[in-house]
Amino acid sequence: MLEVLREHRAFGGVQAFYRHDSEKIGLPMQFSVFHPPVEKSQLVPVLFFLAGLTCTEETFMIKAGAQRLAAQYGIMLVAPDTSPRGTGIASADGDWQLGHGAGFYLDATEPPWNAHFQMESYVAVELRDLILQEFNADGQKVGVFGHSMGGHGALMLALRHPGRFRSVSAFAPISSPMRCPWGHKAFSNYLGDRMSAWQEHDASELMKKRSTPFPEGILIDQGLGDEFLKEQLLPLAFEQACLQASQPLTLRLHEGYDHSYYFIASFIEDHLAFHRKILGE
Repeated sequence: MLEVLREHRAFGGVQAFYRHDSEKIGLPMQFSVFHPPVEKSQLVPVLFFLAGLTCTEETFMIKAGAQRLAAQYGIMLVAPDTSPRGTGIASADGDWQLGHGAGFYLDATEPPWNAHFQMESYVAVELRDLILQEFNADGQKVGVFGHSMGGHGALMLALRHPGRFRSVSAFAPISSPMRCPWGHKAFSNYLGDRMSAWQEHDASELMKKRSTPFPEGILIDQGLGDEFLKEQLLPLAFEQACLQASQPLTLRLHEGYDHSYYFIASFIEDHLAFHRKILGE
């Protein structure tokens, strides 16, 4: 059962927050939806935004300034939480890079995380299907984008579920998590020590095994003033993988921009326009 937590009128549409009992997670999950005005009368494209470490289902909707453009373009925006909450796992609250707020959009296979940390199945299957079932969303026009850990999630889920996402873009994504400290911590805890499992959840490694999976292109924006660029994000690894896979990629590097939502808000219009062009009006 879908519970409406609150609704706010915005740009002729509705910004809503929901809770439901997730079968995949085994716990209640919260997510947010911006309903554009035109959704009242017709099916609309739907765009999932996956947020980064420490964020919730509220962060993007509050900080990115996306609703005005989504209302104008007739696009539904959906933002899930970044992990299960209230799992009872003792170590889930001790480190902002692991556990609550740090689900990495994968299905954990290692205890104790595998009991509830099933974010890939939740986002790519359960939540996507729920949105199409409950709202006036067009199942043929579904895209995904994200930031940082969520950028990793967007690229990874798009490559692992190409039939479920038609378009993909990212802001400052963790482009090769198996090669960076954030990814090492998450993968070793959630997936164990099997390198084959790590490779199957690393967008750069996944891309190497594909051939032009998104012919209409992928868009990535990266700030050159980002404090995590050199150690954690590694966008050039993904660029090289795209060259190997003959995948069209627009990687834009922006002088002075950091890792914050001020950066996201500065280029959010370009991303919505990018997805609108691929998904259609």
